[in-house]
Amino acid sequence: MTPSLPYSRSGLSRFIACLLLASLSLLTSCNRKSDEIANLQQQVWKNPQDAEGFMLLGNALARKQRYNEATEAFKSALAINPGLDKANKALGTIAFNQKNYTGALSFFQKHLDKAPKDSLRLYDVGNVYMQMKQYESAAKAYSDAIDNSEAFAEAHYNLAICYIYTGRKAEAEAIYEWLLVKNNYLAVSLQRHFNKEKPGSDEKR
Repeated sequence: MTPSLPYSRSGLSRFIACLLLASLSLLTSCNRKSDEIANLQQQVWKNPQDAEGFMLLGNALARKQRYNEATEAFKSALAINPGLDKANKALGTIAFNQKNYTGALSFFQKHLDKAPKDSLRLYDVGNVYMQMKQYESAAKAYSDAIDNSEAFAEAHYNLAICYIYTGRKAEAEAIYEWLLVKNNYLAVSLQRHFNKEKPGSDEKR
Protein backbone atom coordinates (compact mmCIF):
# COMPACT_ATOMS: atom_id res chain seq x y z
CA MET A 1 0.00 0.00 0.00
CA THR A 2 1.32 3.41 -0.87
CA PRO A 3 1.76 5.48 2.31
CA SER A 4 -0.40 8.56 2.54
CA LEU A 5 1.41 11.86 1.98
CA PRO A 6 0.97 14.78 4.37
CA TYR A 7 -0.08 16.95 1.43
CA SER A 8 -1.96 16.24 -1.77
CA ARG A 9 -0.17 17.37 -4.90
CA SER A 10 -2.28 20.51 -5.05
CA GLY A 11 -1.86 21.06 -1.31
CA LEU A 12 1.92 20.70 -1.63
CA SER A 13 1.93 23.21 -4.44
CA ARG A 14 0.04 25.69 -2.29
CA PHE A 15 2.44 25.06 0.61
CA ILE A 16 5.48 25.71 -1.62
CA ALA A 17 3.80 28.83 -2.98
CA CYS A 18 3.27 30.09 0.58
CA LEU A 19 6.93 29.48 1.40
CA LEU A 20 7.97 31.38 -1.70
CA LEU A 21 5.68 34.27 -0.81
CA ALA A 22 7.07 34.36 2.74
CA SER A 23 10.63 34.39 1.41
CA LEU A 24 9.74 37.12 -1.07
CA SER A 25 8.12 39.17 1.70
CA LEU A 26 11.25 38.85 3.86
CA LEU A 27 13.48 39.79 0.94
CA THR A 28 11.27 42.76 0.13
CA SER A 29 11.44 43.88 3.77
CA CYS A 30 15.25 43.69 3.76
CA ASN A 31 15.42 45.54 0.45
CA ARG A 32 13.08 48.19 1.81
CA LYS A 33 15.42 48.78 4.76
CA SER A 34 18.42 49.03 2.44
CA ASP A 35 16.44 51.38 0.21
CA GLU A 36 15.60 53.51 3.26
CA ILE A 37 19.26 54.15 4.01
CA ALA A 38 20.10 54.72 0.36
CA ASN A 39 17.21 57.19 0.02
CA LEU A 40 18.23 59.05 3.17
CA GLN A 41 21.82 59.23 1.94
CA GLN A 42 20.60 60.71 -1.33
CA GLN A 43 18.56 63.27 0.58
CA VAL A 44 21.50 64.50 2.65
CA TRP A 45 23.70 64.63 -0.45
CA LYS A 46 21.09 66.83 -2.09
CA ASN A 47 20.52 68.91 1.06
CA PRO A 48 23.87 68.97 2.91
CA GLN A 49 22.65 71.64 5.34
CA ASP A 50 19.64 69.64 6.52
CA ALA A 51 20.44 68.65 10.11
CA GLU A 52 17.18 66.71 10.48
CA GLY A 53 18.03 64.71 7.37
CA PHE A 54 21.31 63.64 8.95
CA MET A 55 19.44 62.72 12.14
CA LEU A 56 17.08 60.47 10.18
CA LEU A 57 20.04 58.88 8.39
CA GLY A 58 21.87 58.37 11.68
CA ASN A 59 18.84 56.70 13.27
CA ALA A 60 18.42 54.36 10.31
CA LEU A 61 22.10 53.40 10.39
CA ALA A 62 22.01 52.88 14.16
CA ARG A 63 19.04 50.53 13.83
CA LYS A 64 21.21 48.44 11.50
CA GLN A 65 24.06 48.65 14.06
CA ARG A 66 26.21 50.50 11.54
CA TYR A 67 27.47 52.57 14.43
CA ASN A 68 30.52 54.22 12.86
CA GLU A 69 28.44 55.55 9.98
CA ALA A 70 25.66 56.57 12.35
CA THR A 71 28.17 58.49 14.47
CA GLU A 72 29.34 60.43 11.42
CA ALA A 73 25.75 61.26 10.49
CA PHE A 74 24.93 62.55 13.98
CA LYS A 75 28.16 64.56 14.10
CA SER A 76 27.23 66.10 10.75
CA ALA A 77 23.87 67.08 12.21
CA LEU A 78 25.63 68.75 15.16
CA ALA A 79 28.06 70.55 12.88
CA ILE A 80 25.10 72.08 11.05
CA ASN A 81 23.15 72.81 14.23
CA PRO A 82 25.35 72.85 17.37
CA GLY A 83 22.24 73.27 19.53
CA LEU A 84 20.66 70.03 18.33
CA ASP A 85 20.40 68.38 21.73
CA LYS A 86 19.03 65.05 20.53
CA ALA A 87 22.21 64.51 18.50
CA ASN A 88 24.24 64.52 21.73
CA LYS A 89 21.84 61.95 23.20
CA ALA A 90 22.17 59.76 20.12
CA LEU A 91 25.96 60.01 20.09
CA GLY A 92 26.11 59.19 23.79
CA THR A 93 23.92 56.12 23.28
CA ILE A 94 26.08 54.82 20.42
CA ALA A 95 29.28 55.39 22.39
CA PHE A 96 27.77 53.58 25.38
CA ASN A 97 26.74 50.62 23.23
CA GLN A 98 30.28 50.45 21.88
CA LYS A 99 31.66 50.53 25.46
CA ASN A 100 33.32 53.87 24.76
CA TYR A 101 32.35 55.21 28.17
CA THR A 102 34.59 58.28 28.09
CA GLY A 103 32.94 59.37 24.86
CA ALA A 104 29.49 58.49 26.16
CA LEU A 105 30.04 60.58 29.29
CA SER A 106 31.07 63.58 27.22
CA PHE A 107 27.96 63.47 25.05
CA PHE A 108 25.56 62.63 27.90
CA GLN A 109 27.02 65.47 29.97
CA LYS A 110 26.35 67.92 27.13
CA HIS A 111 22.83 66.48 26.92
CA LEU A 112 22.43 66.97 30.68
CA ASP A 113 23.71 70.56 30.54
CA LYS A 114 20.62 71.48 28.52
CA ALA A 115 18.30 70.26 31.30
CA PRO A 116 20.30 69.72 34.52
CA LYS A 117 17.32 68.45 36.54
CA ASP A 118 16.03 65.98 33.98
CA SER A 119 15.91 62.58 35.68
CA LEU A 120 16.47 60.49 32.56
CA ARG A 121 19.52 62.54 31.57
CA LEU A 122 20.95 62.19 35.07
CA TYR A 123 20.25 58.48 34.90
CA ASP A 124 22.22 58.16 31.64
CA VAL A 125 25.19 59.90 33.25
CA GLY A 126 24.91 57.62 36.29
CA ASN A 127 24.96 54.53 34.09
CA VAL A 128 28.18 55.67 32.42
CA TYR A 129 29.86 56.32 35.77
CA MET A 130 28.70 52.90 36.93
CA GLN A 131 30.37 51.22 33.96
CA MET A 132 33.52 53.24 34.63
CA LYS A 133 33.43 51.96 38.24
CA GLN A 134 33.21 55.53 39.55
CA TYR A 135 30.56 54.59 42.07
CA GLU A 136 30.49 57.79 44.11
CA SER A 137 29.85 59.85 40.96
CA ALA A 138 27.26 57.34 39.80
CA ALA A 139 25.51 57.49 43.20
CA LYS A 140 25.38 61.30 42.99
CA ALA A 141 23.79 61.18 39.54
CA TYR A 142 21.23 58.56 40.62
CA SER A 143 20.42 60.49 43.80
CA ASP A 144 19.82 63.64 41.79
CA ALA A 145 17.60 61.70 39.40
CA ILE A 146 15.56 60.42 42.35
CA ASP A 147 15.29 63.92 43.84
CA ASN A 148 13.51 64.99 40.65
CA SER A 149 11.51 61.79 40.22
CA GLU A 150 10.91 60.00 43.51
CA ALA A 151 9.18 57.00 41.89
CA PHE A 152 12.12 56.23 39.57
CA ALA A 153 12.55 52.62 40.71
CA GLU A 154 15.45 51.77 38.39
CA ALA A 155 17.43 54.73 39.73
CA HIS A 156 16.80 53.51 43.29
CA TYR A 157 17.99 50.04 42.30
CA ASN A 158 21.21 51.29 40.69
CA LEU A 159 21.83 53.62 43.63
CA ALA A 160 21.61 50.61 45.95
CA ILE A 161 24.18 48.78 43.81
CA CYS A 162 26.51 51.78 44.17
CA TYR A 163 25.98 51.72 47.93
CA ILE A 164 26.87 48.03 48.07
CA TYR A 165 30.05 48.66 46.12
CA THR A 166 31.05 51.49 48.46
CA GLY A 167 30.22 49.72 51.72
CA ARG A 168 27.03 51.65 52.54
CA LYS A 169 25.04 48.49 53.22
CA ALA A 170 22.47 50.06 55.55
CA GLU A 171 21.45 52.59 52.90
CA ALA A 172 21.27 49.82 50.29
CA GLU A 173 19.02 47.81 52.61
CA ALA A 174 16.73 50.83 53.06
CA ILE A 175 16.31 50.98 49.29
CA TYR A 176 15.62 47.25 49.26
CA GLU A 177 12.77 47.74 51.75
CA TRP A 178 11.38 50.54 49.56
CA LEU A 179 11.57 48.36 46.46
CA LEU A 180 9.68 45.56 48.21
CA VAL A 181 6.67 47.87 48.17
CA LYS A 182 7.25 49.68 44.89
CA ASN A 183 8.77 47.07 42.58
CA ASN A 184 9.09 43.54 43.88
CA TYR A 185 10.93 42.34 40.76
CA LEU A 186 13.76 44.80 41.37
CA ALA A 187 13.74 43.99 45.08
CA VAL A 188 14.29 40.29 44.35
CA SER A 189 17.04 41.16 41.88
CA LEU A 190 18.75 43.40 44.44
CA GLN A 191 18.49 40.87 47.24
CA ARG A 192 21.06 38.52 45.75
CA HIS A 193 23.73 41.21 45.83
CA PHE A 194 23.76 41.46 49.60
CA ASN A 195 25.53 38.12 49.86
CA LYS A 196 28.20 39.07 47.34
CA GLU A 197 31.36 40.91 48.18
CA LYS A 198 31.45 42.37 44.68
CA PRO A 199 28.06 42.53 42.94
CA GLY A 200 27.86 41.96 39.22
CA SER A 201 27.55 44.89 36.87
CA ASP A 202 23.89 44.49 36.00
CA GLU A 203 22.61 48.00 36.55
CA LYS A 204 19.16 48.64 35.15
CA ARG A 205 19.35 50.75 31.99
